[in-house]
Amino acid sequence: MKKNSINETSMIGDREVDYSILIDVDKNSIRKTNSLFWDTKGGEVLGNTSLPFYGAFVSEEKCQLFGDVSGKKMLEIGCGTGHSLQYLGERKASELWGMDISEKQIEKATQHLATYGLSAKFVCSPMEEDCGIPANYFDFVYSVYAIGWTTDLDTVFCRIASYLKKDGIFIFSWSHPIHKCVAVENNMFVFKKCYFDESWYSLSLGEGTLTLSDRKLSTYVNALAKAGFVIEQMIEESDDEFMKNNNSDFAKKGKMLPVTFVVKARKL
Repeated sequence: MKKNSINETSMIGDREVDYSILIDVDKNSIRKTNSLFWDTKGGEVLGNTSLPFYGAFVSEEKCQLFGDVSGKKMLEIGCGTGHSLQYLGERKASELWGMDISEKQIEKATQHLATYGLSAKFVCSPMEEDCGIPANYFDFVYSVYAIGWTTDLDTVFCRIASYLKKDGIFIFSWSHPIHKCVAVENNMFVFKKCYFDESWYSLSLGEGTLTLSDRKLSTYVNALAKAGFVIEQMIEESDDEFMKNNNSDFAKKGKMLPVTFVVKARKL
C-alpha cells in the first residue's frame, strides 16, 4: 500500500486522531492490518461496544429493535468478546453464532459466554468471504459497530442476505459519518473532514495500526437496496438520558448532531 504525504484528522469514537490517506487500496492487506489490531491492542484501545448499547447514546432498551428473540437463531458479524451474544442468549435465543476476523476476540468470546453458561458456534473469517455459514437459516443477523470495517460493503450485505430466512431481520450500527467530520474547538463545531470523502486511511492508536473508510449514509442505504433489503427503521437520535450531567465535548456533539446510526432492515 502506498500513502500520500498529506496528513488529515478524523474522529474515532470520541477521539480526534491523525491519519494518512491511502492511494493503492489492497483489501487483503487492510484485513491483515485490522485483524492484527484486534488480535493485539484493539479491545484495549477502542473498547468493545455491545448490546444493549449500539454505540454512543443509543440503546436497545429504548429502541426495542429486536423485540422478542426467544427461539430465534442469531448471527453476529464482528462478535468481538461475545457480550452482545450473551445479551441475546440470556433472552432465550435458540442458537447463537458469531463471526469475527480475530482469533483472539473469538477466544475471549468463548471464555466469556462459558462463564454465563452459554455457548455459540464461532467462525473466524473476514466478513467478505464465503466461510460456510448456512444459507436461509437465521432469523436475525446483526452487527454492533463492526460493519464499517468491511473492505467490500456490497459483498457483505449480499452475504448477510443469503444467511437470513425470507423476512429475516438485519440490524447494524456504526459511527455516524457526520460525526467523523466535525470536531469541537473552543466551544464551536468545526468541520475537519469532507462528508463525501470515502478514501481509505491509516492511523495509529496506542501501539496498533488500523485502516478505515468513512462511508456516506447513502452508500449504506444503496448497498442494502442492492442486496434485497428494505429498511424498516433508522435511528440517528441520541438519547438525552445518557447525556444528562455530561459536559464533555463528545456529549456536546451528541446533543447537536448524530454520533451513532442504527439500521433495521428486512430481507425481501
